[in-house]
Amino acid sequence: MKVDFLSNHPDYIKEVASMIYKEFVENTTSKMTFEEAVTFFSHTQKDDLPLTLIALEGEACVGTVSIFENDLKIQDVYKPWLASLYIKPQYRSRGVGQTLILEGLKVIKSLGYQELYLKTETASEYYQNRGWKLLQTISGNNDKKVDIFKWIL
Repeated sequence: MKVDFLSNHPDYIKEVASMIYKEFVENTTSKMTFEEAVTFFSHTQKDDLPLTLIALEGEACVGTVSIFENDLKIQDVYKPWLASLYIKPQYRSRGVGQTLILEGLKVIKSLGYQELYLKTETASEYYQNRGWKLLQTISGNNDKKVDIFKWIL
């Protein structure tokens, strides 16, 4: 498996946008369209935020993760944020997610950041088991519990 910047592989932009749109946008109150998601991922970078990494197995894009300046408007003091970690179901439980996270940590450190944050409504145990520190729990949309985690580089 190889991890690289999405910006180095523009042929995968629509596929990544589709994965993220279906998983994180479609069933929410977000007004973002699929076309806007494609445009967003078309502008991710490799030496500044936002950036997106992809995991490639042969010619297949098997997962992705992004790093945004902010992923939770009500917590704008925390920067930057790991966001939109998604692994295709048939590639889960193979270490793809952890590999993407570790590469993201290396990239963000190389850009001069000392810490990285993330939010999750459903995967707190996953991140706690990998050493992320729970900072706080807040009420999100529809009063869903949102956990905010921090990683110190």
